[in-house]
Amino acid sequence: MRTSLQHLSGRVWIHPADPDPDMIQGSVAVIADDAGSTLVDAGHSPDLARHIREMIAQAGLPPVRRLVYTHHHWDHTWGACAWENVEIIGHALGHDLMAAEALRPWSPAYLREQIAADSRLGPSFRARARAVQDWDVFTVVPASRTFTDRLTLTGGIQVRHLGGHHAPDSTVVAVPDSGVMLLGDCFYPPPLHLRRPGDGVDSHQIEALVGEGFAWYVDSHNPPWRPPR
Repeated sequence: MRTSLQHLSGRVWIHPADPDPDMIQGSVAVIADDAGSTLVDAGHSPDLARHIREMIAQAGLPPVRRLVYTHHHWDHTWGACAWENVEIIGHALGHDLMAAEALRPWSPAYLREQIAADSRLGPSFRARARAVQDWDVFTVVPASRTFTDRLTLTGGIQVRHLGGHHAPDSTVVAVPDSGVMLLGDCFYPPPLHLRRPGDGVDSHQIEALVGEGFAWYVDSHNPPWRPPR
């Protein structure tokens, strides 16, 4: 879904998720800063990343200087190769996983082969085939800067590793002066091809995060939401 940026609160802007679950296109956040904006997640494709870059310019926001991955999954990271001269920050576990992913021979033919070998990969791999328009210039880009626990970025942005069932490198990004916490997919169940009967959302993790008292919470595949009062 191609749309404009939506202002959420304070310095935080959101490019919303596509409501069509077959697209597997999550939201992307922009944290504006005169010293250079911070992007949270790269989107699911270079094409989407280029669109978001145009929307940032149209909104008059400062150019992006850094990109934070909430985790290594493709729909959060495959847009990174469209960004130049941007520092990419991610958890050390995700770096290693993405380095391995970067060695795979991504192409439409490879995606079809993988689906034939494991049908559970179908929803994800068909969405990847739709998302990437030019495989000749596509590449998976691991983080250039890694952390293992917590990190505070310019402007007081707080980056914190949570882990969990969805991805071992799941990370949340908090913007205290704007009252926003960006969750990625941290409380989601494992990806479909790894899911087992009984796997569900991590309600304990949600309760703990809501207990931190932010005004807005943004998970990647739903509209931003406020905690119950």
